[in-house]
Amino acid sequence: MKFLSKINLFDRDRMLEILQVFLTNPFRTFLSGLGVGWGLFMIVVTVGASNGLENGVTSDMGGRVKNSMFVWTQWTAKPYKGFKRGRSFNFNSSDTEYLRENSTSATLIAPRNQLGGHRGSNNIMRGTKSGAFNVYGDIPGYIEIDPVKIISGRYLNDGDLDQERKVAVIGKRVLELLYEQGEEPIGSSIRVQGVLFTVVGVYSTYKTGEDAEEGNQSIFVPYTTFGKAFHTGDKVGWYGILIDKEIHADSAANEIIGLMKQRKSVHPDDKRAFGHWTMASAFEEIETIFAAFRLISFIFGGLALLAGAIGIMNIMLITVRERTQELGIRRAMGATPFTVMRQIMAETMFLTTLSGLAGVSLGVASLEVVNDLLKSMDGASGSFRNPEVSLNIVLIALGVMLVMGLIAGILPALRAVAVRPVEAIRTE
Repeated sequence: MKFLSKINLFDRDRMLEILQVFLTNPFRTFLSGLGVGWGLFMIVVTVGASNGLENGVTSDMGGRVKNSMFVWTQWTAKPYKGFKRGRSFNFNSSDTEYLRENSTSATLIAPRNQLGGHRGSNNIMRGTKSGAFNVYGDIPGYIEIDPVKIISGRYLNDGDLDQERKVAVIGKRVLELLYEQGEEPIGSSIRVQGVLFTVVGVYSTYKTGEDAEEGNQSIFVPYTTFGKAFHTGDKVGWYGILIDKEIHADSAANEIIGLMKQRKSVHPDDKRAFGHWTMASAFEEIETIFAAFRLISFIFGGLALLAGAIGIMNIMLITVRERTQELGIRRAMGATPFTVMRQIMAETMFLTTLSGLAGVSLGVASLEVVNDLLKSMDGASGSFRNPEVSLNIVLIALGVMLVMGLIAGILPALRAVAVRPVEAIRTE
């Protein structure tokens, strides 16, 4: 550290001398620094691109909270307690209460039904206009699991649930298709399979891109009203569940499915009877994939950076050989080995630092240009959004660059110190 502190790049005379050395052969200087600059440029751009893909994929998840989980029934794969293989069954309201009372990993159990089943859509009418939309029966807490933004009116509340009110919250796309521009939807009525519902709110999804349109084409009605109006009784289509943030998603899934296997007389080893999906697992997969991308970016960028540092070292060795007479005269006039070594190290570090900063600046500028271009596309960029690189990544890359520059300067500096004054002065 004491040695590094004495390599002062901000001494005016030394700076002028360094500039004179490199400006004597500018093309060679440019080629020498190109490798280092390209290596840092590659690190910044590839890490930024990886973050852009991660941001896009995460946004496509529609704002669902990370500790959410979804569970549904399928078909049994094993016979158990007198039941044959291939049995189908459903959740019901008593299962909801059972989970609420017995699960230690769930903080919210939200039953949900969908008219027409999963991915089913229904013809919704308002006057002479109609459209095919998804209709869900929800409890007020479901918005904590799959958040939406209320842009007019309100969301479902406990009073709607308890009093089985025929009210509905409609998506922004539903509003656009069933209402005239500027028409007030709150308090108006829509008809769902012959049943009139009063609109109490309009929402917008947090999803982006192509998923946003589908996300805005839904209608939410109270879970209890749904059962009465559409004759589903106490049947539950699936559960949305919030998991305690202190409990791992896999542990929570094992506990909840284990409870349901006991209650529904399903073999403990039956892996087909229930389906489930957790946002935490999805996020972990995404983070693992993109962490690997970033690691690969650093590896290839680091290799380019290493090649650049080796190039600078070779150029400095050539420079030292060309300046043999100059170095000999310095030694003859009383320059110490440390003074000569410090000069060569300063020249190497200057070229490395200048090249690296140029590469980083160009990389960051490129990401900003791409980001502005994506914003101008207004959501048509697919799963690629906001490419960025954190300050920590930039600082780490610059730190690696400085270390490589220091290492690259050692051999030329030692070669310069090894020059004997008398022999150097005689060199033509």
